[in-house]
Amino acid sequence: MIKKLHDMGVRSGHMYTAGLVSIGLAFGSWLLSKNTETAGLDRADRWGIFIGEWAPTFFAMGVALRMEETHRDLEEPSAGMFEQETTRARSHAGV
Repeated sequence: MIKKLHDMGVRSGHMYTAGLVSIGLAFGSWLLSKNTETAGLDRADRWGIFIGEWAPTFFAMGVALRMEETHRDLEEPSAGMFEQETTRARSHAGV
């Protein structure tokens, strides 16, 4: 699933941002529910907790995507690295 998300263009920064937004939404929904609904503080708490539970999931997915990004970087080194290694090898060989 993480590989598929990465292939679709979702990056770790997107998930970290979603986690932070969900924390803000949890507080906002709690405050809005507390001030506008007549159901009382219990329902406001439930709304805040429900949305607040999304944040750890987003952060965990962000970590998994960061690992996928790092893994791919190690597998596919840039052409510049190969050029530098080739140049060093030639200079050490006296070419």
